[in-house]
Amino acid sequence: MFMRTFEEKWTAWIDGQLSEAERAEFEASLEDRAAAGAEKEQAHKLGALLKAELQPRPMGNEDFFQHQLRQRIAAEAWPGGRAKPGLRETWWTIPRLVWMGMTSLAIFAVCTFFVMREEPAPDQSQYLSQILNAKVDPNVSPHATVSIFQTKEDHVTVLWVDGLKSLPPEYAAK
Repeated sequence: MFMRTFEEKWTAWIDGQLSEAERAEFEASLEDRAAAGAEKEQAHKLGALLKAELQPRPMGNEDFFQHQLRQRIAAEAWPGGRAKPGLRETWWTIPRLVWMGMTSLAIFAVCTFFVMREEPAPDQSQYLSQILNAKVDPNVSPHATVSIFQTKEDHVTVLWVDGLKSLPPEYAAK
């Protein structure tokens, strides 16, 4: 027979698993038997409380859980750790997802290249040339001045008209 440690004897004493001779010997080795008895009583109360209050929750979705267990058991039973050939595998494996992602990015890049090609802008729009060729009627607005500011690198033209009372009818929105 092997020798038990104090902790093993203590646990067996609380659980009531010591024989009469072992129990008598263990109780004789205790320094304060009354305190040990009170601690034993507290341990029994705590055990009863835990048994009453901590009931396992009912597991939901039992069929899915059992299905997962069956797949794991089948995978462990088959050589090489793979599932038997009869089990269903998903089509979206990691390598296929990677290839689909790379293909999608390539198609996106090609479409972006063809759609976003920058066409060279004409030097002047047809509306700007109409405005530049027009003259302000001195009878309608005698103090009107027209200033034009252009920047070629930004493709911006600002037409500043000062003192114009009304726009001639030929400039109506087209």
